[in-house]
Amino acid sequence: MVQYTLKEDPEAVIKISGKDSKKAREKAMTQLMELMDSGKLKTTLEQGFSPSDFIEVQETIPTELSPQEDEVAQAVQILNLLATSKLKMQELRQKALETRAIVDLLFSDAPISEEDVLQLKEGFKVLKKFAQANIQYRETRMQAESARATLDHALQSK
Repeated sequence: MVQYTLKEDPEAVIKISGKDSKKAREKAMTQLMELMDSGKLKTTLEQGFSPSDFIEVQETIPTELSPQEDEVAQAVQILNLLATSKLKMQELRQKALETRAIVDLLFSDAPISEEDVLQLKEGFKVLKKFAQANIQYRETRMQAESARATLDHALQSK
């Protein structure tokens, strides 16, 4: 099915079976004449009109998701966030553990070098990032439990 409209009256839609072709446009022209004769067309087409002047109307596919599809999409987003936060946490973990070992030097009576202090200052940034990433990972993991259940439910074949 092909649909045509007019530049002069976009609300007028003429439907013809088949695809857009010269023959379909001629059939649409016949229907247009009938609409004009019956007074159902809002324009008089004073400038004239030919089959090539028809504008083909493309059907739009609704992009709105159903509530279940939206729930699945949100579940996938949460699981994606879990994967990202877990990876980030793992990347920072080793550096954080190295820094944590140096922190113990601050509480001992052993002397600490300037190099150790500089390393600590850089390491504190890593510790902070790791702690934040770890907290985000744990919070996301709790949310991901229900997301996993939603996904499992959506993937059931019955």
